[in-house]
Amino acid sequence: MAELPDLEVFSQILTRRYGGSVLEKLEVIESRKLNVPAKALKACLEGHKLSRVIRSGKTIQLVFGPDRVLGIHLMLRGELVALSSASPRFAILIFHFHSGEGFAVVDMQKQATPTLDPPSADVPDALELSYSAFKKLLSGKKMVIKTLLMDQKKLRGIGNSYGDEILYHAGISPFSIAGKIPEDSVKQLHKSIHSVLESAIKKIAGENGDELRGELRDFMEVHGAKIKNTRKGEEVISDKIGGRTSYYTRSQVLFS
Repeated sequence: MAELPDLEVFSQILTRRYGGSVLEKLEVIESRKLNVPAKALKACLEGHKLSRVIRSGKTIQLVFGPDRVLGIHLMLRGELVALSSASPRFAILIFHFHSGEGFAVVDMQKQATPTLDPPSADVPDALELSYSAFKKLLSGKKMVIKTLLMDQKKLRGIGNSYGDEILYHAGISPFSIAGKIPEDSVKQLHKSIHSVLESAIKKIAGENGDELRGELRDFMEVHGAKIKNTRKGEEVISDKIGGRTSYYTRSQVLFS
């Protein structure tokens, strides 16, 4: 699943490659997840200039003109692919610009979800949450910290992979009770959120250039079935938290 760093880079690439171009034609191949009829979506966007693409939580938002917004959540298997001579397989939406270029949203599971004019989010983004707000978010919470970090109703953008990486960077066990984490460790966790995500954005951007490549995970410290030991030589352990596989080390402190 594409997470915050991937989506941030995808948004940057889409803006560089297609920003300022007029959408000539929008093909709606799969409309079941749309919040409006396909004809309404086409009428709203076709003939309008893509002004920019931004990331919001786990979605990318394509802004056409001053105020037409199409939000796209790639879900578990969705991808963005630049158009070539061959039609993309498993396409959900295909964007054709006057320049002759374009891209598609593809998903073999057909779960990628486009939303016209998505409502404004009332949950903070992981890279925008202040320390004081983060401290308040954890205060008194009885849920495990890994679950809280991934809860998109509390904090937007962090998924399973980066949840593990952030907690490893902060030295906190994913099984720690959120409200039991002491203040100095809460401060470190808040710093780790920014450090890990911002570092990942730079690495992915450097690797991808202007190409819409898939998710990049080569730099991960603990998250991945093939990672048996960290660069420090620590054994990487896996366990289930909320039905998702989590990776961590024994060096991470458990607060309970």
